[in-house]
Amino acid sequence: MLYYSLNHQAPVVDFREATIAGQAPDGGLYFPEAIPKFSASFLNTLKEKDKATLAFDMIRPYVGAAIPEEALHAICTEAVNFDFPLVPVGERSTVLELFHGPTLAFKDVGARFMSRCLGYFSRHGSRHVTVLVATSGDTGGAVANGFLGVEGVDVVILYPSGKVSSVQELQLTTLGQNITALEVQGTFDDCQRMVKQAFADQELTSRLFLTSANSINVARWLPQQFYYGYALQQWSHAEPPVVAVPSGNFGNLCAGLLAYVSGLPIRHFVAACNANDAVPAYLLSGTFAPKAAIATISNAMDVGNPSNFTRILELFQRDYEHVKSSITGYTISDDTTADTIRQVHAGHGYLLDPHGAVAYQALQQYLAQHPNERGIFLETAHPVKFYDVVEPLIQGKIPLPPAVAELLPKPKKSHVMQADYTTLKDYLVSR
Repeated sequence: MLYYSLNHQAPVVDFREATIAGQAPDGGLYFPEAIPKFSASFLNTLKEKDKATLAFDMIRPYVGAAIPEEALHAICTEAVNFDFPLVPVGERSTVLELFHGPTLAFKDVGARFMSRCLGYFSRHGSRHVTVLVATSGDTGGAVANGFLGVEGVDVVILYPSGKVSSVQELQLTTLGQNITALEVQGTFDDCQRMVKQAFADQELTSRLFLTSANSINVARWLPQQFYYGYALQQWSHAEPPVVAVPSGNFGNLCAGLLAYVSGLPIRHFVAACNANDAVPAYLLSGTFAPKAAIATISNAMDVGNPSNFTRILELFQRDYEHVKSSITGYTISDDTTADTIRQVHAGHGYLLDPHGAVAYQALQQYLAQHPNERGIFLETAHPVKFYDVVEPLIQGKIPLPPAVAELLPKPKKSHVMQADYTTLKDYLVSR
């Protein structure tokens, strides 16, 4: 498989080069030259496959000859060695829990997959790599955990000061070793802008071997297809589901759409957004207009200019009607999100995190308009990661999982930085 830049001003590359580079030299995101199609045999045996084999079968066409099959299967095995249960919540909706990994967030899969791919490439002749990543919350912890102790790789994480939850901050600032956290006085969009500037800076990239672990990187983005395969393995109804995805930078939804275009039987997608609603606005008007990020209680989705939306447009040949026929967008306010957490906990005995609450509410609005359909919504993080939001709403305590309890006594280690690219560049050069 070869990958081209969506800016169309850079050479095509294979999976290895796309993973190591993160972003194309012309500033564009990499996109596969061809979209593989699932065979009838794959679809007919979907429910029989173990997690690692399903992941391997889905990702193999994208990796090609860049990693031998035996090594790729081992990478997949390590990336998905936890559960992805599908749990009923009400009569017509179920939740796919994606928070059973080491950092209690869906991004564990992509971070673990990518870290092991980079580790493989590093062992086979690549230079020392600096992973530069911006996070709105969960990416930072997942990347930090996934890359911790990986030889030949340093990780530098930019996060917006005061705009991630306390648990998220602990997960990315307490590990040390080859992990460095930069606390940026700004928004996630500021962090993402600075990272993109770094990759476009030829003077910097001539001195440092940079790559990204955001979902702009194909090795982070593509493994998110696995979730949708795991959901369908457990789906017991004859008709395909509608799937509601809490959406910020749109990598997760884009991966689901990629699997859908490849032939995975999904009826429709719901883009569940908070006040950062550039994509729902596009789906209504046909015009994409990035906005300044707005802080919400579902902070990991506080993205005003989602990078992966350009991949969604490319996937549908930039045909607005085609996009609109596959995705419905909803904007869910903080007040509605909070009410949803309270009501679902009281009525169904299920505890949502704020992002899952946005997805649940968007799915309910869609199902109300389509009474003959059933759906799945994605719960992308354990509610304990947002205990400061959730506990006052349910007027109770969330039991601490061991992965969180062990972080509490650890000291935070971060470097405070202004939202200024020159400051970031000087820091990276002087390390």
